[in-house]
Amino acid sequence: MPPRILAIGDVHGCDAALEALLAVVRVQPEDTVVFLGDLMDHGPGSKEVMAKLIELKRLCKVVYIMGNHEELMRDAISGRGSFEMWERVGGKATMESYGGDIEAIPPDHIRALLSAQPFWETDTEIFVHACLEPEVALSNQTRDWLRWKHLGGSERPHRSGKRVICGHTAQTDGYPLVFTGWVCLDTFCHGGKYLSCLDVGQNEVYQASQSGDLRQFPLSKFS
Repeated sequence: MPPRILAIGDVHGCDAALEALLAVVRVQPEDTVVFLGDLMDHGPGSKEVMAKLIELKRLCKVVYIMGNHEELMRDAISGRGSFEMWERVGGKATMESYGGDIEAIPPDHIRALLSAQPFWETDTEIFVHACLEPEVALSNQTRDWLRWKHLGGSERPHRSGKRVICGHTAQTDGYPLVFTGWVCLDTFCHGGKYLSCLDVGQNEVYQASQSGDLRQFPLSKFS
């Protein structure tokens, strides 16, 4: 099997969905797995999701993109941000997964959180959590666009000509949002829909729900 780039949308603590999805795609040592951010909050298994990311790093290349929930968690546990605000927007579930004690978060989980990067790019794609300002160079994008701005569905392609693969804007129907120059893989797993993985080279989508439902389809279904 040739090397693959596998992009995974917002997990949001849905550990069972992630386990099921990874079992289906059968990650190999030569693959690159790109997590598009928001691994934690809302769902029941943020601790287990972070442990799986760390485990995957021992198997293959893992790219971890910082989402707005990574930013909120980082700032809350470091004292730079509001712990109470983070808990109100999903952080309470994350803390419960760690037993309710910030001191119980393992150091390697904190290191993994701090390793998250603002974006990643290849010759043909840009991977980011939220969005990009279409006419602004990648190096000049702000944190607001990278981690907080929602897609409207009519944005112009990025000036680089590269396809942007992102999450953050929840697709409550459970299917990716696809339009010229953009693919959004937040398919509302924590809201009862699916966690999505895109095989970037083959444009094939794999999905798993927290309850164990599986499905697969070509991205061209939405083109």
